[in-house]
Amino acid sequence: MRCPVCQADTKVTNSRNADHDRAIKRRRWCTSCGRRFTTYERLELLGIEVVKRNGSKEPFSRHKLESGIRKALEKRPCTEEQLQKLVSSIENDIFNLNKDIVESSYIGQKALAHLKQFDKVAYLRFASVYRNFRSPKAFEKEIQKLQRAS
Repeated sequence: MRCPVCQADTKVTNSRNADHDRAIKRRRWCTSCGRRFTTYERLELLGIEVVKRNGSKEPFSRHKLESGIRKALEKRPCTEEQLQKLVSSIENDIFNLNKDIVESSYIGQKALAHLKQFDKVAYLRFASVYRNFRSPKAFEKEIQKLQRAS
């Protein structure tokens, strides 16, 4: 692995399992500039295709899922580690289906379910985009559902 600052070779100083044994966290040290940084090696869900609402297919992208969750959690009290754990939990649900093709609606529902448990405001943000809220009334209805469930 190359240093992100000076592009020199780096050495691994520490490795450990992370994310429920689905990733390896490595502490690295640059032999040239002395910088220290962390890298993660993750299992990539290859071969899983996502069927979108319009019927088109695209490969599953952890990055795309993480981006949507990150936007929902923006300016919320959430650490990077918590965010990664949340995304990994959703990804595990997808992986555990043991299917090559997954509906985007399934991924959206899983994301909503996990966000509902984690942060209600983030849940509402995600739901507003996922369910395409068109008016404040839609928010009100969703908030009422949340309050009834509590």
